[in-house]
Amino acid sequence: MKLTEELWAAAEPVYRQILDHPFLTGLADGTLPRAAFRHFVVQDSHYLRDYARALAVCAAKAPTDDQVLAFANDAVGAIAAERQMHAEFMSALGDGPGVDAEPVLPTTRAYTSYLLATVYGGSFAEALGAVLPCYWIYARVGEELARHSSPEPLYAQWIAAYGGEEFQQVVRRVLALTDRLGEELSSTERARVLAHFTTTSRYEWMFWDAAWRGETWPV
Repeated sequence: MKLTEELWAAAEPVYRQILDHPFLTGLADGTLPRAAFRHFVVQDSHYLRDYARALAVCAAKAPTDDQVLAFANDAVGAIAAERQMHAEFMSALGDGPGVDAEPVLPTTRAYTSYLLATVYGGSFAEALGAVLPCYWIYARVGEELARHSSPEPLYAQWIAAYGGEEFQQVVRRVLALTDRLGEELSSTERARVLAHFTTTSRYEWMFWDAAWRGETWPV
């Protein structure tokens, strides 16, 4: 079994629950409250800053020059997305303080802390397993929702960004690397990759759920 096949088999139940989550069904049919989308955009902006750092560590640990360049470019792209698309969303959403004035909330902090601890402390393969759901699940969600898009233009813009061919090409490149790497891994290392991938897939569900619930710090 290819490594990507094994990983997706483990994550598919989580992915199905993501597609059924009211945040994403509301995104697709246009009924998602703007407050929930704003919560998501703010926390995603915080998340992407640390995700870019995680990708930079992947670049530092990558075994080939091409892989170093690819992950370094993806890190730059994550920062660019945070600055451009999220700035456009915040402008359209209007009210409230800017992103920098709003706190990093519990799920975001937990997700990024786990991500950074894994990429700094683990092997390149483990790092790849941890960052992969943010590529792959977003690509699958974007592809699925792009079939009908959304009647709400702001939500349709988000769907188009992740369902579009440019992002899909990036993800296919990372998946191909994952399978090549999987051929070289021991069973022990493969199990570690699977564990990290499954954990961060769950965090993806939690991230959308936190926005839907309007999560705050309890104390």
